[in-house]
Amino acid sequence: MKIVTVLSGKGGVGKSSVTASLAVSLSKEKKIICADCDVEASNLSLVLGVEEYDEWSSLSTNEVASFNLDKCVSCKKCFNACHFNAIKWVNNKPVLEERSCEGCGVCELVCPAKAVSMKRVDNAKIGFANTKHGFKVVSAQLSAGASGSGKVVHEVRKKTMQLSDNSEIVLIDAAAGIGCPVIASVTGADYAVIVIEPTPSSIADAERALRVVEHFGIRCGVVINKLGSNNTLVNKIKLFAEKKRLKILAEIPFDKAFTDALVSMTPIVLRSKKYESLFDSL
Repeated sequence: MKIVTVLSGKGGVGKSSVTASLAVSLSKEKKIICADCDVEASNLSLVLGVEEYDEWSSLSTNEVASFNLDKCVSCKKCFNACHFNAIKWVNNKPVLEERSCEGCGVCELVCPAKAVSMKRVDNAKIGFANTKHGFKVVSAQLSAGASGSGKVVHEVRKKTMQLSDNSEIVLIDAAAGIGCPVIASVTGADYAVIVIEPTPSSIADAERALRVVEHFGIRCGVVINKLGSNNTLVNKIKLFAEKKRLKILAEIPFDKAFTDALVSMTPIVLRSKKYESLFDSL
């Protein structure tokens, strides 16, 4: 089984659209499964036309502090040790600030009276859907204000493997940026695809994303999206790829048809023979 991760560094460059069309093209000859690892703003399933999930269930990857005030000796060590300012001091007792606790457990370690314990909390939901294209997509949604996105991505990947049913390819749609969820999406991948649009911010963020990929020693290629919107910056992307010895996998023109495809929740390859041929050749 090969794992391919699609990432971008910057959001809004068309990463999920590319992933969706690539999935449909690959599924013609390979048994695949998709994992939407953008757990804070998951939308791969929407691009694939999924309107209802086959399963949703609560997920707990986080812990928060819980105080036994009967045991508390008001030493204030937990309050002083919390680097996230998640503990308020009220009436000479600790009170947890809602949605501020990162679950690090330092307060539990420093408490001499053992008045602090860590308790599991639901911080996301996870599920999957059978797409009309013949493959499954696994997704999760982090709860509003919750932390632990990297751990949630780990659970998405774990569930994807459980549902893979001898799939030949796992296609991962990573989040934007280079934070915990992206690192969790890239780790253990066999190949990475970086989607870049010809804008200064996209190029800069793609360079940062590449450093993450290089850190894990993963082979990588580039998709240039929105070709024609700025030829000078397209040439800069090509020079960047040449310098880093990255293969340019595809050059996709700037085309309103992509917006129409997104609105209709249909991958572009199913609306245009031109793009079907382009993605089939990847």
